[in-house]
Amino acid sequence: MIHPRRALLQSCAAIACAGWGSTAMARIGRTKPARRVNAMGIRGPVTIADDAWGVPHIRASSIPDAYFGQGYVVARDRLFQIDLQLRRDLGRLAEAFGARFVPHDHAARLRLYRGDVDAELASLPADVAACARAYVDGINARIAELEADPSLLPPEYGVLQLRPLHWHIADLVRIRSGDMGSTADEVRRAQLAARGLLDLDALIAPLAWDWKPRLPEGLDLAAVSKADLGILGETEGPLPWSDAVLAYYDPVYDRLDREAHGSNAWTISAARSATGRPILANDPHLGIGGFSPRHLAHLTAPGFDVIGAGSPGMPGIMQGHTDYYAFGRTNSHIDQEDLYVLELKPDDPECYRHQGQWKRFATVTEVIRVKDAADVVVTVRTAEHGPVLLHDPARHRATAMASVSLRPGANMTFAIIALNLARNWDELAQAARLHVAPTNLHYADIDGNIGWRLLGHVPVRTRHDGLLPVPGDGQYDWQGILPAAEMPSLRNPESGWFASANQFNLPPDWSPGKRVTSFTWNAPYRYDRIAQVLGRPGRHGLNDSVALQHDDLSLPAQALVPLLPRGLEGTAAQAAAMLRGWDARLGVDSAPAALFEMLWIELGKACLEAIVPEAARDLVKSIDPRPMLALLTRPDARLGAQPEAARDALLAASLGRAWEAALRTFGADPADWRWGDAHRVVLRHPLSSRPAIAAALPAIEGGRSGGDGFTVMARGYVAARDCTVSHGASFLVVCDVGNWDASRVLALPGQSIDPRSPHYRDSYAPWLAGQARPFPFSRQAVDAHVRHVTELHP
Repeated sequence: MIHPRRALLQSCAAIACAGWGSTAMARIGRTKPARRVNAMGIRGPVTIADDAWGVPHIRASSIPDAYFGQGYVVARDRLFQIDLQLRRDLGRLAEAFGARFVPHDHAARLRLYRGDVDAELASLPADVAACARAYVDGINARIAELEADPSLLPPEYGVLQLRPLHWHIADLVRIRSGDMGSTADEVRRAQLAARGLLDLDALIAPLAWDWKPRLPEGLDLAAVSKADLGILGETEGPLPWSDAVLAYYDPVYDRLDREAHGSNAWTISAARSATGRPILANDPHLGIGGFSPRHLAHLTAPGFDVIGAGSPGMPGIMQGHTDYYAFGRTNSHIDQEDLYVLELKPDDPECYRHQGQWKRFATVTEVIRVKDAADVVVTVRTAEHGPVLLHDPARHRATAMASVSLRPGANMTFAIIALNLARNWDELAQAARLHVAPTNLHYADIDGNIGWRLLGHVPVRTRHDGLLPVPGDGQYDWQGILPAAEMPSLRNPESGWFASANQFNLPPDWSPGKRVTSFTWNAPYRYDRIAQVLGRPGRHGLNDSVALQHDDLSLPAQALVPLLPRGLEGTAAQAAAMLRGWDARLGVDSAPAALFEMLWIELGKACLEAIVPEAARDLVKSIDPRPMLALLTRPDARLGAQPEAARDALLAASLGRAWEAALRTFGADPADWRWGDAHRVVLRHPLSSRPAIAAALPAIEGGRSGGDGFTVMARGYVAARDCTVSHGASFLVVCDVGNWDASRVLALPGQSIDPRSPHYRDSYAPWLAGQARPFPFSRQAVDAHVRHVTELHP
């Protein structure tokens, strides 16, 4: 809805906008001539003032037109990225890339929303829907501009002989994202339970409260297998751009890498801040290695002013600030998916048993177009719970997936707009009803208030805990979604600060038997280190937050090194000696850090070998650092009759293997070992396995990094491949709340993915060095940095 204060500001500022256009634009235009574009779908003129870092400052006379401008600049800077994602989400890869993508298209179409699209749009707040439509129109306006002059198309289109898809608002309704939870984990637990080894799952995924999973009644555990995941199980992993890409994939380490994606955020009150104003810092940890997952923009209209980073292809700003408050986010944990096992009717497999009767699947025939091949026809079935993954008439068995995001009204795409339009803490609470994804929302405003709110749709399970598959006969169906008003929140805590880093942070009244969002949470090491720093006496400044975002102290290393045994010999003794005098910092030029990472990999293997029986090794292929360090700190009977001696022998053997691995990785002279020599930041086009793409869009590489997946400066890697950085904070912001121009920002590697742009990699070196730059917000500060202006006109 349009609020009265905003409506008044709009009517007043509409007059001012004309004045800004004739004065400020004239001032900028004296040295930076504007480019004029006639854009279909826009309602009034929009000015895009790009600053020295390529950040577009979009100035419009209405809020929807500001989102039009955002759609236009996202398509300008990231067209192939959003086009490729759209094709993937809609299940339209095979028509562009060939038959090997058909299974992936089939899987994508299972996840499309099958309800009433018009009703979904009608249920949105009118201002949210208007902004979403304008964003789509802005993308299409840029596409139309490129169609009129194909020479302006990004390089990929010429190499691949493609043309970009046009966008439709209905597609934003049909594409659903934001779920957290894994049906694959449920299958694994069921298989372990069938072997009487369910307790071993705690090595992979420790459960909060030391919870023991409940075995659902009526489920044949021995019948559960990966086949129950159907096409989703067949298409896990990367897209099949080449055989080499698939050979590079390891499902266990890929899962570990995905689960390690998270974020850091902290909020500091004015009383604890060196500025005398609140500070909000945020660095979301997402994939590093391909396209940047964030794009910066500044949207301004009468009564509306927001700047920060958005997800390309999703309208709005996900992290940043308005003129009144700053907002940040980290992933929380809500189990939002379940796998249901269905019984098929013997004489009619298109029917399944539910609530004491036979119900017929809803079916849709999908035609998948295939490049250079015949079309493929697939049948998409839907049960009461959700899409059918497996349909096996021979065994009278099917499985269906319940997914929060496939329910009516559960569309994350529109939630960010709603949050951007909110003017204060109370309005954010109302906007939170649209927010599906599990999120810790951080807040700080110019009046000195700080707050935290848990966002996300929590399914109400009355008979099971969501940790294993359950029968789909109706007794385990969800009983709706928990009302957003019941989600926990915190405002102006006495401590003067709070932080989130994907760690367990549910309040006491969210314990089992009451309300639970999830039993699985990230390891707490990043949060614990943040808490150490923020809990120190004294005031915390902006530079302190920037430094904390780049903190490379390893708490796991601090816990492990004192456990190293004495009296070692050979390479094990050399390794222990190097680590004992180390400060536990994973610095880019640290030799002990290089050795520690080799040791960490070897210890994981050794612990699994020592305590996982042969009967479970096909399922238990990784170990979480929490149970691993607990076992090494307090060795028990799992290591044999003399657990401490066995622990010391395990450590000694792992030290020796780590030393040999370091020699192979870093060279023959330990004095020359440097963690950053292996831990590199390499950014390649997702289709770089195609030589023509690799030549046209060169890799961005050469950078070295410290840290790992458990330091505050999160720089994770996939050990099964190499030590190249695979995830981390490609976007970092520190907001000086109220003195917005003093805020600091970093974004990797630049605003554009087109190598012809000066902003293809201009932020790569500063990001590696941790050199946060200004993030201008006020009109005066922005104008001082403007380098290029585009005027969009109806």
